[in-house]
Amino acid sequence: MSALKRKRGEKGPGPKNKKKVKFDLNGESEQNKNADQAQKNEIHIPAPVSVGKWTNKERVLVFSSRGINFRTRHLLQDLRTMMPHSKADTKMDRKDKLFVVNEVCEIKNCNKCIYFEAKKKQDLYMWIANVPHGPSAKFLVQNVHTLAELKMTGNCLKGSRPLLSFDPQFDKDPHYSLLKELFIQTFSTPRYHPKSQPFVDHVFTFTIADNRIWFRNYQIIEEDASLVEIGPRFVLNLIKIFQGSFGGPTLYENPHFQSPNMQRRMLRMSLAAKQRERQMVRELQKAKRTEKREEMKEDITDDVFDTPLPEKPVEIEHEAPAPLPPKKGRLTELRRKTRLKRKGMR
Repeated sequence: MSALKRKRGEKGPGPKNKKKVKFDLNGESEQNKNADQAQKNEIHIPAPVSVGKWTNKERVLVFSSRGINFRTRHLLQDLRTMMPHSKADTKMDRKDKLFVVNEVCEIKNCNKCIYFEAKKKQDLYMWIANVPHGPSAKFLVQNVHTLAELKMTGNCLKGSRPLLSFDPQFDKDPHYSLLKELFIQTFSTPRYHPKSQPFVDHVFTFTIADNRIWFRNYQIIEEDASLVEIGPRFVLNLIKIFQGSFGGPTLYENPHFQSPNMQRRMLRMSLAAKQRERQMVRELQKAKRTEKREEMKEDITDDVFDTPLPEKPVEIEHEAPAPLPPKKGRLTELRRKTRLKRKGMR
């Protein structure tokens, strides 16, 4: 047994030259051949698409503040599902400042952030920021529809890369051009990402209408290249664009934006104005009922009906009128019946 032992670092008793197995075009194995002959018979297969070099290291942190409703929670989960390069984190306290988000992104090793901020348990705001140097944009989220709704009939592969489609108006205005670049870096899946799939089967569309950005997600059907909506869908109403991350100098402010508080205030004022108008009408009707009516001594309309009668010529009769013919007496129905009864008794 001692003869079989070897010292540390020495090679074992196995063969020094290991046999290499290579496959030729016919599929037969050959061993210990010359290098030139082996190169001729080798088949070179290219590496799969998903094994390429991952150079774009974009990571997006998707999380929210406390106080969001169930619809926002489902929208948050849908965005994480669609974006394989996203990361999640616990909900942030509403009392914390927004600058804390930069530290959270640094801890999570993320350079982009989508942060949902809930206010008054009914208003939802979304921040899209480039961490830590900026810029960042703040939106009001409206008309949210999630993947779980029955209207969204499409389906796509989880982790597949999307196509990004933008409205032509994004290239006309400078603030929309900045938002386009921010959306491209945030929503596009990096190539060769470990969690992504090497397929393109859905489209993210960003359309500008009514001074708002409308987000839609469509599936590309292979048969006829038609589009079927998958979801989620939502509308982004731009508020401000800041130079820094979650703050800093204001680069652009939307003049068409009206805050939800102002909209609710205008609605309450319109309802109050209608109520005041109804109250004034009631008071006027009540005053008309209670006031005394003046009695008219002379009716003005009497003269309208006071028309003179036509004059008839006066005729004088010199002879007496002829006598009228005598009227035949008619028996009533009762008399006639009684007479018939009497005749029958006889």
